[in-house]
Amino acid sequence: MRTIEPIKNALNKVINVPSFQQRYEEVKRNILANQEVQEFLKTHENVLTEDVIERSLPALQEFTNQAHKCCGSGGTATCTNYVNGFIPKLRLGNQIIVVDYIPCSQRIIEEEQREIEKMIRSFHMPKDALTANIESMDINTPGRIRIADFVADFINEIREKQTIPSKGLYIHGGFGVGKSFILGAIANELAAMKVQTVLMYVPEFLRELKESIDDSTIKQKIEYIKKAPVLMLDDFGAESMTSWARDEIFSTILNYRMSEKKPIFISSNFNYDELEYHLANSQKGDYERIKAARMMERIKSLTIPVPLDGTNRRG
Repeated sequence: MRTIEPIKNALNKVINVPSFQQRYEEVKRNILANQEVQEFLKTHENVLTEDVIERSLPALQEFTNQAHKCCGSGGTATCTNYVNGFIPKLRLGNQIIVVDYIPCSQRIIEEEQREIEKMIRSFHMPKDALTANIESMDINTPGRIRIADFVADFINEIREKQTIPSKGLYIHGGFGVGKSFILGAIANELAAMKVQTVLMYVPEFLRELKESIDDSTIKQKIEYIKKAPVLMLDDFGAESMTSWARDEIFSTILNYRMSEKKPIFISSNFNYDELEYHLANSQKGDYERIKAARMMERIKSLTIPVPLDGTNRRG
């Protein structure tokens, strides 16, 4: 008798399970009850037949099983739709309804951000500089006010004339006053306008060049840097500069940008005169001073000097 009861229970379960047709009709009713599906069917009622709707049920089910607006998850990585960052949209194809996928608002924001990030190429810049923005920049000293005014005029000229001005800034001041941060903030402002900027932390870049002096990448890097729409050199003069770096690297870059009227932004601990002395500081006497003076002429023709005052924020 113990074996009979399970068999009866099993038979009852089979009998009580709805037929496939019943389940199919229930799923179909739920799909067609969806408000957006109803609106789509009503819009195209002149061309939709029962046969077309029947053959389109898999697509309609795919549509109803997803969110039709951005779910607001805060990032496409946690999106619950079939395709992360995309929402389904119904379209009438060739005698059948199909599902298209369009980017949701969050994905559009993320793609825009990626495009902005592509506008900035960084060589060894600190992370806090790369995330800086104009809104968070203190404008509470004469030097900072001058910088803010210059940047506003620089950006307005790009917007109004669709051309990039030929002069940048030479920002000089003591350690830790925020020079790198300001360059990063300007770069991000330009990136939002789809203006590509190359930021280069000069001491680390020079070390990189010295380590790769025997390979073929130096020329490629110099070509890329000198042709950037906007170039920023951070901490220029922080280290002793060899004649090779001065004459073969930076003079080449400056000559090109001066002839092509491409702007450059420079930050340094030295003012113009101090930087010229630093560049000429070698064992070769007057010849080196002449080369340093020529290089400074190019820097002066490409930049407007602004002293940046303030306290050391790294301390």
